Order: sequence, then structure tokens, then C-alpha cells
Amino acid sequence: MATGRTHRPATRSRGIPEATVARLPLYLRALTALSERAVPTVSSEELAAAAGVNSAKLRKDFSYLGSYGTRGVGYDVEYLVYQISRELGLTQDWPVVIVGIGNLGAALAGYGGFASRGFRVAALIDADPAMTGRPVAGIPVQHSDDLERIIEEDGVSIGVIATPAGVAQQVCDRLVAAGVTSILNFAPTVLSVPDGVDVRKVDLSIELQILAFHEQRKAGEEAGADGADTVPAPAAVPPAPRGTTGGSRKGPDGDVPAVMPA
Repeated sequence: MATGRTHRPATRSRGIPEATVARLPLYLRALTALSERAVPTVSSEELAAAAGVNSAKLRKDFSYLGSYGTRGVGYDVEYLVYQISRELGLTQDWPVVIVGIGNLGAALAGYGGFASRGFRVAALIDADPAMTGRPVAGIPVQHSDDLERIIEEDGVSIGVIATPAGVAQQVCDRLVAAGVTSILNFAPTVLSVPDGVDVRKVDLSIELQILAFHEQRKAGEEAGADGADTVPAPAAVPPAPRGTTGGSRKGPDGDVPAVMPA
């Protein structure tokens, strides 16, 4: 079976925009659900709604793949599943190493979605000697001293970093030096990598902070709507004393405008 080190997807060479590439997994997830229900064809409107995008954007995205559907029929579900899977490189085996087997790393090791989407967890790696040999999700943990050997022997090109932030860059540097060219980073830090290495960052705390922002804004809008009829009128500004010029009056810090600008 082909490995990720020797066979890479051709999306970049074919000029597919990164925004389109980011939506392909959404289409694939929706199509896979349709396939599991034995739905043979799907319209662009139905698939767009299932993927959470508008139908015009979906048709544009599919045009980059050379897939235009059939008027009055729609898209063939099974063919699109294959076509998108091939474009994403999911029709081949992608060995993955997970570095850092704490709570998060162990949870990732047990995630069943990897195997069903073309990814094989080749190794679990941790710096703690007490973890060495301990099975996690049926895979024995190996010590970080063996990282380079493991990457070489398994032809690994994708690494997952689930370590504390303080050691993430060091782990990243070792992965890159050993030949890893794609990294999924769960550590709460920004990694520095050379050209030719792709990094995707997953930071749950940032996502929660963004949600908190929207919740706060919604609460403010609701409070504003509830009190829209009870907002007191602005207090009248007393007229400037006779004889003053420029509409100003004295304050503790000198002349200030009689009416402050909005």
C-alpha cells in the first residue's frame, strides 16, 4: 500500500484554492452520510445545505475538480466520494505519529475516525519513561528517543503534537528534521517551521473565546432591545456664560467645549 511519504495529493499543482480545499472535507462528510443511506444522487442545493455552504460556492468548488453534475439529475454520490477522497489523498495509507500521550494524546489515539478516513496511527510517542511500553488504544507507547527511527521505518509524513507548549517547538523541530512535512498542532503555541512544511493548529481555548465573544454580543443586543424604551434622555447642557467666546467654559484642566463631540 502506498504511503504518504511517496504519494502526495495534487491539489496545489492543479491550482485548487486553499479555501476550496478547506471545504472539501465538509462535502466529503455530507456525501459519506448520503452514501451510507444508499442515496444515489444529490442536487447541489441539497449537498450545499448538508455541508453548510451556499450552492453557488459548491458548484464553483466542484468545477476545480472537473465535476459539473448532470442537469436535472445532480451529482453521483459514490463518484463524488471517490473523487474528493482521491483529491484529498485519502485513497492511500497515511501513517501518523502522535507525540505526547497525556489525556489529549490518549484520546486522539483512540479516535476511530482516523482509520475510516485513510489515516493509520503508526506510533504513539512520549518522553516519560514510565509510559514506554504501556498500551494506549491497543498501541504500545514508545519513547521519544526513538522518534527519528520510527519516522524513518514507517515512512511517516504527518505528525500530531499533543505536548505541553514548552516543548512543542523542540518536538516540531525534530519531526521536521526527520522528514515530517505536515504537522497537526494541539499545543497552545505557535510553531515556527521552514518552507515546505504545513502546520494546522487546533486550539480549543481560542474557539471557546470566540464563542464567548458572540455570546457576550448577543447578550448586549438583547439587553439593548429590552431597554430601548427606557433609555434616559441626555441631560441638557447649561448655556455658556455671557461674554465667553468659542462656546467654551473653564474646567479644572482648562477650556473644554460646552458640548463634547460625539
